[in-house]
Amino acid sequence: MSNSDNKIKMALWSLLLLFTVCAVFVCVKYNGATMDNNKQQNNSNAAQCKEVSAKHILVSTESEANDILKKINSNLISFEEAAKKWSSCPSKNNGGDLGYFGRGMMVKEFEDAAFSTEKGAISAPVKTQFGWHLIKVTDKR
Repeated sequence: MSNSDNKIKMALWSLLLLFTVCAVFVCVKYNGATMDNNKQQNNSNAAQCKEVSAKHILVSTESEANDILKKINSNLISFEEAAKKWSSCPSKNNGGDLGYFGRGMMVKEFEDAAFSTEKGAISAPVKTQFGWHLIKVTDKR
């Protein structure tokens, strides 16, 4: 294989990764059954903020997501290290960091989950067409 063939393959791979990250932002669907009992209180707090900064971990199964969540909650591993170790999303290289996003930038279900989760908290597993996400809200403004 020639050097130019390798460059083309690398460029295509980069575009595929970029598309995947963008698709995650656009196509996330939230499984509302996993919301905690404080949904109404969280929703009233969420209405006050305009942007959320979040990190996420993407895995294939709900079982994997729950196992990782237990390890994080038991302080066996940090969220960021878990993202680097187990997430299948390219954001894993940055500890799963998605940065800030406002209302209307994500699909409604993902937006609802992120805006309903308290700052510093981690959501229950969220089902999407790509797999299962854990979402950690790092800031609200």
